[in-house]
Amino acid sequence: MASIKERFAGKKITLMGLGLLGRGVGDAEFFAAAGAELIVTDLKSAEDLAPSLARLAKFTGITFRLGGHRMEDFEDRDMIVRAAGTPFDSPYLAHARERGIPIEMDASLFAALSPARTVGITGTRGKSTVTHLVRAAAEAAGMRPRLGGNERGVATLPLLETTGARDLVILELDSWQLQGFAEDKVSPRIAVWTNFMRDHMNYYRGDMDRYFEDKAAVARFQKPGDIFITTPEIKEKIEARFGMLAGTVITDVFFPDGWDLALPGAHNRANAGFALAAARALGIPDDTSRKAFAAFRGLPGRLEFLGEKRGIAFYNDSNSTTPDAAIAALRALGRGGKNGGLILIAGGSDKDLVFTELAAEIPRRAARAVLFTGAATEKLRALLPPGYPAAAANSMDEALREALADARTGDTVLLSPGATSFGIFKNEYDRGDQFRDLVARLPEN
Repeated sequence: MASIKERFAGKKITLMGLGLLGRGVGDAEFFAAAGAELIVTDLKSAEDLAPSLARLAKFTGITFRLGGHRMEDFEDRDMIVRAAGTPFDSPYLAHARERGIPIEMDASLFAALSPARTVGITGTRGKSTVTHLVRAAAEAAGMRPRLGGNERGVATLPLLETTGARDLVILELDSWQLQGFAEDKVSPRIAVWTNFMRDHMNYYRGDMDRYFEDKAAVARFQKPGDIFITTPEIKEKIEARFGMLAGTVITDVFFPDGWDLALPGAHNRANAGFALAAARALGIPDDTSRKAFAAFRGLPGRLEFLGEKRGIAFYNDSNSTTPDAAIAALRALGRGGKNGGLILIAGGSDKDLVFTELAAEIPRRAARAVLFTGAATEKLRALLPPGYPAAAANSMDEALREALADARTGDTVLLSPGATSFGIFKNEYDRGDQFRDLVARLPEN
């Protein structure tokens, strides 16, 4: 694998976006160790990025431009590597394009350079669960898969050093990462697209077609012999817009009756159906997948059961950042009727989404709610029925105290915001971590 590092040795590379989730810092480590002439630039300050900067302190060849970008860092470079979520109309990227500088993203650059067999999984909801279910089946089959893409704390480019043609890499891919796949005209050999719902409209400025176009890169550039697993509706829409796909398209996706799944909710059985189709595409026997899925206990922040305290059950669904996700959680756990014994913690900041259906579902499934302050909450409050009990909170500690104020044995406290976290929390992971830690500190009785 020395040739991979040699490819970047001495190259002038600007890494746009360091962040705090571990992906940007891992890519910076990779380029620095390869001997690249690296500039790292981020809108956040050095104070905000302190944990990531500490990991890079051992490298002397990195130039940091923090607290803002500079045009000169996008000139006279061999490559720009941009983070997911960079504005598509960024003047800095436009400046680089005008000068003919290649613009890459980590997951797509990996897919373009790696000989490994790749599975790419996207969808507005469910992609993380599907990714880890496929991983569980592959591990049970002895394949020793590696994870990349939108995986917390995992940088994808360093996998170039440790994976080869016999290896399996499973990539969870959001729409932003798939922008890089479109630019490189590359798609995973096995692609999964679970569903398409309204999301990220603050970024896409209300343009669902542009959001769909980014997602479509998961399959648009497949070759004959590749496999695309999706819904009939997505297949029809993608082929109507971009023409017939070269890969084999599978839309007969289901989770067999009689198979056990510990994850609650009809949406998770749908997720497991996609994972089973991907496992079959990998040649994994159904008996192996069935045992792996039955043993799978879910992921942090996705309807994560935190246990019971004082007879009250706690679920962390912090990665619910859209109304559709919160609705799925409510339907999985709320028992219906007047109150259902469920207390919902929800709300936050807005991605230009619609909350009408969530506002109708909350009174059906939850006895009461606690809502974080934010633009999404303002929309939600305006739609809830008059007199519905919904307290306000400005912190996780306050939200949990409000939720427990009238909780009784047998009740459930569900954190499923249906909105983003910015303003009160760093991100959805910080939000979930705080909830998990506070619940862990509650007395048992």
